[in-house]
Order: sequence, then structure tokens, then C-alpha cells
Amino acid sequence: MPQFPRRFARVKPAGLVSRQAKIITDPRAPVIPCTLIDYSPGGACVDLGGQVKIPDRFELLHVNTKKRCRIAWKRGTRVGVVF
Repeated sequence: MPQFPRRFARVKPAGLVSRQAKIITDPRAPVIPCTLIDYSPGGACVDLGGQVKIPDRFELLHVNTKKRCRIAWKRGTRVGVVF
């Protein structure tokens, strides 16, 4: 049984993705490394690894893709974002 079970079925599976990502809150602020748990065309689940405070809107850098995100939900160290 997973620690954080999925509440809703995924609409469209995304396949294999790299698990390393970065959160960019401000161009002059240092990037926040994170782990990508789940990625789909409409959003993602990100594990921050520790208690890091992030704003409601930020950019997620994954491989060569930068997406503008907003937080949809928070649960422990995990954050769900919508693109």
C-alpha cells in the first residue's frame, strides 16, 4: 500500500520520466531541488524532501521543460501542482 494513495484515476498516463527536477521561485533566488513523483500533461506531484516553504506560484524545471505552476494541494513533503 503506497504511503500517499491516489485519490483520482489518472486521465492520461505519461510514461517514464526523470525523477530530478528544480523549482524556480525567483530569477535571483537559488533553485530548490526536488523529486518528481508523478508527471502528466496537466500537472505533477513533487516531493520537496524537507520542510521547504515555496510560494503558491513558481516555475518547475524538468529535463529541458520549464512550466509555470500553481499549487493544487499539499500533503506532508509532497505538493501537487497544476500547469
